[in-house]
Amino acid sequence: MAIIKKKCWPEWFEKFCSGERTFELRLADFDLKTGDILILEEYNPETKQYTGHQASFKCKKVEHSARDPLQFYKVEGVRKHGFWIIELEKEK
Repeated sequence: MAIIKKKCWPEWFEKFCSGERTFELRLADFDLKTGDILILEEYNPETKQYTGHQASFKCKKVEHSARDPLQFYKVEGVRKHGFWIIELEKEK
């Protein structure tokens, strides 16, 4: 189990801490696997400083995609709309 620290902007940090947000999309430029601990450190992009707040989260599920998203989408569409990250739960 590894412990990884990453910056997190205030708007997202608050949503993670409240439980409103449970998924994250990150550039895969570091090693990460299921069971690792991700420590989010609140970072203010306006002041370019860390706030001192941090929270730890266990990586429940980690999936890596090396596929180029631009093979499926046009650059203009990605820039205009971004991506959805969707958690699905089967209806009973």
